[in-house]
Amino acid sequence: MKLLNDLIVFIIMITRKYNIDESHDISHSMDVLHHVNNIYETQMYVYPPLKNHKRTIFIAALLHDMCDNKYMDEEKGIQEICDYLKPRIQEDEVNLIKKIIMTMSYSKIKKEGFPKFDEIDHYWAYHVVREADLLSAYNFDRCMIFHIKKQKGDLESAFHIAENLFQNRVLKHNEDKLLLTEYSKTNYLELHNNAIQRINAWKKILKNPI
Repeated sequence: MKLLNDLIVFIIMITRKYNIDESHDISHSMDVLHHVNNIYETQMYVYPPLKNHKRTIFIAALLHDMCDNKYMDEEKGIQEICDYLKPRIQEDEVNLIKKIIMTMSYSKIKKEGFPKFDEIDHYWAYHVVREADLLSAYNFDRCMIFHIKKQKGDLESAFHIAENLFQNRVLKHNEDKLLLTEYSKTNYLELHNNAIQRINAWKKILKNPI
């Protein structure tokens, strides 16, 4: 429990330091944590050795956006994460967390594909964390918040940018074969449909504004 508390304090500190907005702050870390817990519990039965990497998986899920290049220099950010973790966990865990975080983004995967892992345990640990973040990405309001901030409050522009991103990326996660774990393949559709409903609700609101 102490490590979990320490990680939450670290996330709060980093979000304040780098002015990370609500779309990637502690609430997103918590959302990804819950998704990773669900994926892990299911995938552990498919591949039992995954339990050896539970701590690594959960830490990577919590900290994955604390070096996001939208807010800071990515290399400096990941170094700050590693420096924080080194006194607290094993060096091999730190190295795996670093590799997961630095290779799990959608843009890097589309450009370079999935990274190579020497051990199958590490391969599945990576995908559990990556897919937890993908499931969190179905939150359309979260995407709206990020683009509202970028568009300086222009709600309509933010909506159109977010909708385009969903149509070309998020709603194609399964089609693009980005979901490999049993939990994600079984449960993504509900999130997918909820996102479509949310987009349609926003269209009604914007069509008939206050």
